[in-house]
Amino acid sequence: MNLWQVLRCIIAMILFFMGPAFAQPHEGSGLVNLRDLDIPIPTDIVAELYQQECAVCHGETLRGAAQGTPLVGIDLINGNAVADIARSTAEGSEQKGMPAWSSVFDEDQIWALAIYITEQRQGTNLDDFRYNAPLVVPDGVVESEHHDFAVETVIDGLDALPFGIAPLPDGRILLSEKRRGLSFVSSDGTQSEFIRNAPKAYDDSFEFVGQPMGLGWMMDVAIHPNYAENGWIYIHYGDRCSDCNAMSSRSGQPVSMNKLVRGRIRDGAWIDEEVIWESNKETYTIMPEIAAGGRITFDDQGYVYFSVGMKGPLEHIGVQDLALPYGKIMRLHDDGRVPADNPFLNDATAVPAMWSYGHRNPQGLEFNVDRGELWSSEMGPRGGDEINLIKPGLNYGWPLISAGVNYDGTPINFGEILGIEFDPADMVQPVIDLTPAPAVSSFVFYNGEQFPKWQDNIIVGTLRATDLFRYVLDGTKVVHKEILLEDVARFRDIEIGYDGTLYVLLEHDPGGQIIRFVPTDREEP
Repeated sequence: MNLWQVLRCIIAMILFFMGPAFAQPHEGSGLVNLRDLDIPIPTDIVAELYQQECAVCHGETLRGAAQGTPLVGIDLINGNAVADIARSTAEGSEQKGMPAWSSVFDEDQIWALAIYITEQRQGTNLDDFRYNAPLVVPDGVVESEHHDFAVETVIDGLDALPFGIAPLPDGRILLSEKRRGLSFVSSDGTQSEFIRNAPKAYDDSFEFVGQPMGLGWMMDVAIHPNYAENGWIYIHYGDRCSDCNAMSSRSGQPVSMNKLVRGRIRDGAWIDEEVIWESNKETYTIMPEIAAGGRITFDDQGYVYFSVGMKGPLEHIGVQDLALPYGKIMRLHDDGRVPADNPFLNDATAVPAMWSYGHRNPQGLEFNVDRGELWSSEMGPRGGDEINLIKPGLNYGWPLISAGVNYDGTPINFGEILGIEFDPADMVQPVIDLTPAPAVSSFVFYNGEQFPKWQDNIIVGTLRATDLFRYVLDGTKVVHKEILLEDVARFRDIEIGYDGTLYVLLEHDPGGQIIRFVPTDREEP
């Protein structure tokens, strides 16, 4: 049983078997604290399999033994990718005395072992989310392939769980913090008071297996493309209520669901609010906002796009159901009207705003105006992180297909659980498959003037891996990858200022930060 299955079982017990008497709120909170339920942590089956069958040759820590070579710290002779390691494991090497493990393990076990090995090579352990890892902003000049740059801290000491930044034309930055709300950060690094009357952000979060969770979090903030003229600010947040649907009433717990609003800020107060999108209260659930997606982007034709993660009552329920909002990317006119050419309008049961479906947890969402394309980054389970080119009406596969496995190493088999027959060829494969999963987060297509040789490159952050990547595309093919920053912190959001400055938002238990990249004099000829 994987970590999310544990959470699902807890929820199922609360709702359907134990009843409200079991669901007593944690002291000082409207939420059940899962740590207090003494739920056993699941066994990592694939790690045990490695120790039983592979450690004798390759070492318990994968650093080699008398009979075999190390699997970490070196380039592997047959390739370092998951597919390369899986193939080598299956076929073996008679010359080197390695048996063909395809006669011992099935394909799923071999794939899970390959993911485990690449996780160890990447340094991303399942029990370490790196909220508390040392955060050291690089000092001095950082050398990269095309541009050298310095990293400056704009502000530190933020809440440990910020979510979004939106640079403004006047040099200030709008900041959303999940548990605190919306504020401004000035160009000199001063944080304002929190905006009055903005949507409420709830701070009664809890921790489960090292991950903070909660309901009613503030998520993304974005400004309208014509903000300088109209002043519209968009907020994507978890709308929370109690005793507002059957799930809440039966469990005695609050529930929440994604909601998108816009408004303006005047004299430190949120005014002129308009609801752009909200879901029926019956779709509100106990699934925490960690699974909510929550991003916003705009195109140049007057449309707003936003992502809704797998916030159903269980992580696999409703994502493939066109009548439910879970696991969807939505598209509306920027005032909330449903466009006449949305792909599912002819289906009376479908969510009218839906643009694409089959998404697990879209952590980044960007419209590339130069390309005329919508892209998303999506967090998979154990493996299966993705960067996708989003096209209308298409199915992106979750929970039926994934390059990843469950957190315990077992294969993804939700199609069988749900009784859905499907052809994987009918589902969209990612442009970039990030397996092993670094816990991909936000990204941008760089289009500023400060780093001209990064034009149209993808700058993408990671959470568990704590790296910042640069990808170069030729059409939809990756032709190059560079690590710009390594082992810094959890990269939560990435945005470009009006002057081309690259801003990055960091999560960190002692205090989140906003940093910016400053080009230095040296530039590759």
